[in-house]
Amino acid sequence: MPVTEQAYLTHDDTFSEWEGAKACFSVMGVRVLLVHSTSLENRSSVSEFLLLGLPIQQEQQGVFFALFLGMYLTTVLGNLLITLLIRLDSRLHTPMYFFLSHLTFSDVSLSSVPVPKTLMNMQTQQQSIPYVGCISQVYFFIFFGCLDNLLLTVMAYDRYLAVCRPLHYTTIMKEGLCIILVAGSWFFSCVQTLLHTLLVGQVSFCAGTIIPHFFCDLAVVLKSSCSDTSFNELLILTEGGLIFILPLSGILGSYIRMAGIILKVPSFKRISKVLSTCGSHLFVVFLYYGTIAGAYFFPSSGNSKNKNIIASVMYMVVTPRLNRFIYSLRNKDMKHALQKIFRTKDSPLV
Repeated sequence: MPVTEQAYLTHDDTFSEWEGAKACFSVMGVRVLLVHSTSLENRSSVSEFLLLGLPIQQEQQGVFFALFLGMYLTTVLGNLLITLLIRLDSRLHTPMYFFLSHLTFSDVSLSSVPVPKTLMNMQTQQQSIPYVGCISQVYFFIFFGCLDNLLLTVMAYDRYLAVCRPLHYTTIMKEGLCIILVAGSWFFSCVQTLLHTLLVGQVSFCAGTIIPHFFCDLAVVLKSSCSDTSFNELLILTEGGLIFILPLSGILGSYIRMAGIILKVPSFKRISKVLSTCGSHLFVVFLYYGTIAGAYFFPSSGNSKNKNIIASVMYMVVTPRLNRFIYSLRNKDMKHALQKIFRTKDSPLV
């Protein structure tokens, strides 16, 4: 009997210890769940990010504000002037200028992604950006960057037909085909943009996330996240690389084909005519892809990230501004259209 009673007491004590252990684990589990839910809340309820902005000194803010504002206004007004000339002058109602009008709109929109917010931050000295605003910058940056890429490829195809198949140019490059090429560029850009943007929306961010850039660049935003972004980075490397390489290969192939045809029967008059036709587009292509390569494919080391920001400024701010001068000053048709408008304005009313 004493042994049984001792065994019973031992079992009862063990049962009491087990109940106490469960209660302890339950309390600890609640604490763990609270900590985990707080961590998830900090990640999922991020309302804004902090942009570090441009790498400039405080006393230089006013100078750079005036510089960026002047460049942005020049970009907007210059590209709008090109679009207006194309609409008003009937001689510019050709496939090349139809594509150019869409390219100028895309350039203005691309500059409008970071510049207004950057100017506002420089003026107010507040570097924060809402989460929705950051994702919107990512979306429109990818969209108009991809649209520029595809429109330059379409324009290269147009120049290829004009030089290599001049007798069939008007029968091939009809209005319907031009609309299809432009609509396809817009649609494909939208699909690609939605793919990256929806994946970014699944990424978690911790409270107080700092983005070391002057706008929400996709690659920089992913590096600033708290979750695993290996799939996003792999998608950028593969799909983004194809979006860069395939159009560039098509553009270079078109110009190599044109050069081969011209060199078969070389003449100064023929070469000068081709350069006047394709020179502006070719210069924009080198400027556009050169700045992209400097910003994303040949980035600087971690100790010199400022160079990457400067390359992005060249790509998103300087290049769209230069396009206006390239197409207006180096193009005889644009010069004649501009002179025609000024002559009409200065002529007396009858």
